[in-house]
Amino acid sequence: MLKGIDPLLSPDLLATLRAMGHGDEIAIVDGNYPALEHARRLVRLDGHPLVPVLNAVLSVLPIDDFVPQAIFRSTVGSDPQRLDPVHQEIIACCARHEPNTNVVSLVGAAFYDRVRAAHAVIQTGEPRLYANVILRKGVIYP
Repeated sequence: MLKGIDPLLSPDLLATLRAMGHGDEIAIVDGNYPALEHARRLVRLDGHPLVPVLNAVLSVLPIDDFVPQAIFRSTVGSDPQRLDPVHQEIIACCARHEPNTNVVSLVGAAFYDRVRAAHAVIQTGEPRLYANVILRKGVIYP
C-alpha cells in the first residue's frame, strides 16, 4: 500500500503506466473483451468494475493534450451516438479528471485495431457490454 495511490493500482499496473511514453495508449476493457487475444501486454484486474479502475488510472496518468483526440470509447454495435449507462459513467469520470478532453466513440473494428496497437490492456471484471475505453498518455510539464 502507498499513500495517495488508489489500491486498485496494482504493482504491475503502476509499472506499466510508468513505462508508457508520451503518445502510448492503454485500453481498459470489460470482462467479455478478448483481451488476451488483442493485448501486447495484459494486466488483469478481475473482480473490479471498469469505472473505478478508470478513475484510479486517471488519478495518475496524464492525458495527451498535443492531439485533438486522446480518449476513446467503444460503441454499441455500429451506432456511435448511442450512450449506454456505462458510457455515460465513462464520460463523467473522464470529465472529472480531464474536463477539456472529449471522449470519442470508435465503432467496432476501429476500436479493436486501436486496442491491438496499444501499449497495454487492463482487463477488468466489468460485466456490462461495450464497457471499453482507450487513454492516450500525455506528459507532465516541468
